[in-house]
Amino acid sequence: MLHTDGSVSVKDDGRGTDTRVDEHGRVVKKPVMATKDLRFFDLPEWERLPDGHPRRGMSVVAALSEWLIHTNRRLNGSWTQRYEHGVPVIDLEPVEADGTTGTCVRFLPDRALRSRWSLTAGDLERWSGHWPDLTVRLKER
Repeated sequence: MLHTDGSVSVKDDGRGTDTRVDEHGRVVKKPVMATKDLRFFDLPEWERLPDGHPRRGMSVVAALSEWLIHTNRRLNGSWTQRYEHGVPVIDLEPVEADGTTGTCVRFLPDRALRSRWSLTAGDLERWSGHWPDLTVRLKER
């Protein structure tokens, strides 16, 4: 979804990001937003996406965004966390369950990227053709 403030949100209805309670009773999630993506940084040849581009992972999106909010809904609870330039600025915060599972990532690309490039609804529709299992729903807001 494209928002009027220039941010983009991407949502799925999967099982949600792996989130567990550790031995001290703290809720922790898989660090997908703030750690180096091993496929990008540590392998000599990257896994390729259907469009031929190298797979780089969500940590890259987080690092190239002024802010990113990751909301995670699982059967055992729901949480959200905010990042600024790839660094968590709040701990996981619980959010009220709504009966769904999945992940929503809303981010505002860095100003330097926004000034050179503008994402359009047509871009999203065109890109969705590369992933046959992807459904794109555009909502005007």
